[in-house]
Amino acid sequence: MKIAIGSDHGGFKLKEVIKNYLIDKGYQVDDLGCYSEESVDYPDFAEKVAKAVAGGDFNLGVLMCGTGIGISIAANKVKGIRAALCHDGLTARLAKQHNNANIICMGGRTTGVETAKDIIDNFLSSEFEGGRHLRRINKIKDMENS
Repeated sequence: MKIAIGSDHGGFKLKEVIKNYLIDKGYQVDDLGCYSEESVDYPDFAEKVAKAVAGGDFNLGVLMCGTGIGISIAANKVKGIRAALCHDGLTARLAKQHNNANIICMGGRTTGVETAKDIIDNFLSSEFEGGRHLRRINKIKDMENS
């Protein structure tokens, strides 16, 4: 599985931890930036990761900013992206099972390392359930075209 990861300066430290965690678990991870705690604009990195996932270069994406809010809003502007801001393992699991999220977002200033690992583990081990949820995902897709 190929995972694209990115952050702004507010999510940089957590991104580095989670990137290494994913690599240690055997995932292929490409870091699309940022590369330091120097101030940058989160939409730039949200766009890079979202376009890479939407374009099929990566199976999934992981994004972080200070709170996870801005970067998730920005990522969701890319057609085909369902970026979910998650706060714990349950919200991560349900984001995949019910919403077929293809990018998970977290806050570098609001999410502890162990919670972030739990979010990642739940997200990656869950599968989209389809069924009634597919009908809802298709409605979201229809909104992209209106």
